[in-house]
Amino acid sequence: MKIHKGDEVYVLAGKFRGERANVEEALPGANKVILDGLNIAKRHTKQAGSTMQAGIIDKLMPLDASNVAIWCDDHKGPAKVGYKTDDDGVKHRVCRKCGVTL
Repeated sequence: MKIHKGDEVYVLAGKFRGERANVEEALPGANKVILDGLNIAKRHTKQAGSTMQAGIIDKLMPLDASNVAIWCDDHKGPAKVGYKTDDDGVKHRVCRKCGVTL
């Protein structure tokens, strides 16, 4: 998966299309990402012992990774991700449109 935790992404499809957010968690096994402040569901819980709080809790729900694209600050738009290796053999993610390291 080309999207990692901490990346700024642009939502391409769905209810939040056109919004930008940071990736709070990436789930590569399920090909999903959890975005900060988007796709929040209300979870109604009752108290289970003294550890869990009762009431309505906001829960961040995952979005499919194919519905988001990494945001490129250089050309101010969503970026397709490519890879380049430098002379030391370190692999970097780059924007395919402008060539800037993401």
